[in-house]
Amino acid sequence: MQVNATEQDNFFNESKQQLQQYIQQKLSLFKMQLVEKMSTLIALLCTGLCIALLVFFILLFVSIMAGYFFASFFNSLYIGFAIVTSFYVVLLGIVLKLKNKLIMPFIADLIVKVVYESTTNNSDNHA
Repeated sequence: MQVNATEQDNFFNESKQQLQQYIQQKLSLFKMQLVEKMSTLIALLCTGLCIALLVFFILLFVSIMAGYFFASFFNSLYIGFAIVTSFYVVLLGIVLKLKNKLIMPFIADLIVKVVYESTTNNSDNHA
């Protein structure tokens, strides 16, 4: 009877240790997946920021060029730069109109896609 009791104690102790190892491994896996997802999102954000900065400077200099072009065309700096400014005001209005319909869902879908792709890749690699 005591042999059976010690075997049960050993079984439960071994099961407890295996369960603790399993939980630790699952936590480690979760942390690694979280770090991978966050690093992918941060890399995407940094890349997008760099591209946005370059596009900003390109638009800035093209806008200055367009302002001077229209200024020479109309013989007035004010009118030339007013045309460029009005173009940007109209563009701002369009962006504000489309913000909820197109822009925000696109960004949300992009983030979900990045997170889901890294989850899919991990599950494919571990299977």
